[in-house]
This record gives sequence, C-alpha cells and structure tokens, in this order.
Amino acid sequence: MRLKSNYRRFVLVLAALALCLGVVLGLGASQKPPQAEAIQASVEWPQITLTQYLSGLSQPVDIVHAGDASGRLFIVERVGRIRIVKNRSLLPAPFLDIGGKISTAGEQGLLGVAFPPGYTAKGYFYVSYTDKAGATVVARYFTTADPDVADPGSEQILLTAPHPTANHYAGHIAFSPSDGHLYVAVGDGGYANDPYGYGQNTNTLLGKILRIDAESGVQPYAIPATNPYAQTAGYRPEIWALGLRNPWRFAFDRATADLYIADVGQALWEEVDCQPAASPGGENYGWNIMEGMHCFKSETCDPTGLTLPVVEYPHPAGCASITGGVVYRGVRFPAMRGVYFYADYCSGNIWGLKRDGADWQTSLLLDTDYRITAFGEDEDGNVYFANYFSGEIYRIADMSRMYLYFPAFGVAHDGGATAR
Repeated sequence: MRLKSNYRRFVLVLAALALCLGVVLGLGASQKPPQAEAIQASVEWPQITLTQYLSGLSQPVDIVHAGDASGRLFIVERVGRIRIVKNRSLLPAPFLDIGGKISTAGEQGLLGVAFPPGYTAKGYFYVSYTDKAGATVVARYFTTADPDVADPGSEQILLTAPHPTANHYAGHIAFSPSDGHLYVAVGDGGYANDPYGYGQNTNTLLGKILRIDAESGVQPYAIPATNPYAQTAGYRPEIWALGLRNPWRFAFDRATADLYIADVGQALWEEVDCQPAASPGGENYGWNIMEGMHCFKSETCDPTGLTLPVVEYPHPAGCASITGGVVYRGVRFPAMRGVYFYADYCSGNIWGLKRDGADWQTSLLLDTDYRITAFGEDEDGNVYFANYFSGEIYRIADMSRMYLYFPAFGVAHDGGATAR
C-alpha cells in the first residue's frame, strides 16, 4: 500500500496488531482507540486503511456487482472490456469486449455498466460507451448460456446523444433502488466554460442526469410519468436534473436511495451534490451560472432556483478532478456506516462525507498517491476503488475498530457489540 508516509503505514500496522490482540484476549473490547478523543466531533470518522484486492486491469473506470448473489464484481475497462472478478480472481476472458466499436479518444471509451433488478432471470444488462462518431450511447446486451460470458452481437441501442468534443462525457449509469428506473449521467459537451450553454439548455440531453424506464418493454425506452418535465414544453422529457458539468460518478445510497453526484469543476471548485430520495426531480445544480457555491466568471449571479452542493473543495495550484464514490452500508465497520467516500483523481485524497442532523460534515480520511477513477461496492457493502494507471483495485477498511465477521450467522463481533 503506497501511502505518502511510510511512518503512517507502520503506525497503522502496529495499531492493527494491537487491536487484534485485544480482541483475541478479550482485553479492552469496549475501549476507544487512542486517537478517538482527538478526532471526536459530532461525526466520529473512521481511520481507514487500504488493501490491494486485485491487479492486472487496464484503465478501470467502474466497479459494480450484479445483485445476483454470485459474489462477482464487474470491472469496466475504458478500452472496451468488462472483466469479472470471481472468488477474488480476475477471469482471463472478458465478460464483454466491444473495443472494436468504441472510441477512446480524449475522455471517450466504455464508461459504465448497470444490471437491472432481477438480473438473474432477465439475463441482460446495460452499458454506456462512446461510439466512433463521438456520441454517448446507452445499450442493452444479453448474456450467453455461460453466466460469465456476454454476447457482443446482442446489442440493442436505447439512447444516442451526439457530443461535440472529446471530453466531459460523464457516462455513469445505475438503477435506483427505490423506483427501478435507469439513471444516466451525461456531461456538458466539453471544452472549457460550457461554450455551448448545454448545462442550462433544456432541449438537450447534455449536462444532465437522465431518468428513463428501460424495463417497461416499450422500445427503445419509456419516459416515467413522474419525470419532472415529462409533460413540459421546451424540455427533454428524459431530464431528471440539470446544470451539471461533468458528473464523474453518481451513486444511490442502498439504505436510503438518496442520490450523490460528484461534479468535476472548471477552474476553482469541485463539488458533491445530494438529492434526497423523496425529491420529485428537476434540481438545477447551477452550471455554468455557478461553480460549486460560487458565481462562475462573474462577481455576481442570481442563484434563485439553483440547488447548491452539500460540500465543495478548492483547486490547489495545478490539477484537481473529483471522483464520486459510494455510501458504506456494510456491517463490518460501524464507524464507516453512512459515510459517503469520494476522492480527487489528481491528489489521491480520499474524503468522507456524512449528514449530521440538518448539516453535512466532511473530513480528509487518507492522503494517497493513487489516480482514483471509480469507487464501487460488492453485495455485502464492502467498498472498493480503482487505481487507473496501475490497473489495481483496493478495498477500504476501518482500523479504528477491528471486527470479526461470521458470514454464516450474519453478525459482526467486536468483543462486545453485535450488528446485523
């Protein structure tokens, strides 16, 4: 694990050994870690550590599970492949390879995969990629008789969104755990400053989060009747939210269905937006009127009707680019529960974000040298991230409390506390 401080790594290893020994001997089971009082606040943050889970990938940009109780992870490689991790081993043959039909210029490529509810019985899934013309494509593919192999010739295209440049594609797709609809992130069309004005243009799909009903049987898809602009003239009916620049990864909290959106900034600010599960949609997140909580390229602007981010962070001198993550809902690490993990691609910083009553709290959890392009979770709620250039996957754990996990009984034990 290549952290910026070897000393910190040494301290964490010693802490892990001490905590494990305490659990085994039944000593200090209810004691807080030595640093607990120093970091104690209204939110008690985990002390995270990283374990290399897998290597041998090429430009990983998405990590998902199929919800089929198989224990598999599916890793999207930007070059056009989806790989399967099975029993912690990377299968040699790709699940899907469509590298011959996509473009990988600039920020283009195979960018996302999503499995519908009831995937096991349905046998098909969805991908988001950039075609040879540079357009965003959302398509359906079918698996073969072998559940570890998909049919590259089975494509059914649902949606195509022409794109004027080779950057700001976003490309993430996911099904909501509450409404079962497919959500699609589409960037603003690229270049700097949104020169086409697509973020605020309601007649285009660019610069938006879309919501479509891909499972109704209507071809190519249906518009959910509850979409905020389903019956509004001058708006594309697919629009769920607008005013986004390059939403690089969004995620639904599996426990609450709240939607977290990380939007890459232009020059000064990176942001995380959060849409409550009860929202009827239609949020305008402000781009390019605002960048983060600040007026963009103007000393004053009118924020009326705009939804501001729940957290932002400034650009240092040089590169900054946010990578959105996931909310931890596993059982092994109580201090991680409800924490939304996000990172910066350039700095390698990993932060936690958590609601504290009506407020939000955020904290820098770890400073790494990784180029983090994606977070994901497995069926048990464990959290992973992808290190882009080295092609590695890491798993996040909490060293502040070592838990012993007994899968057969569905319980976690820390020498005194039990969680289901």
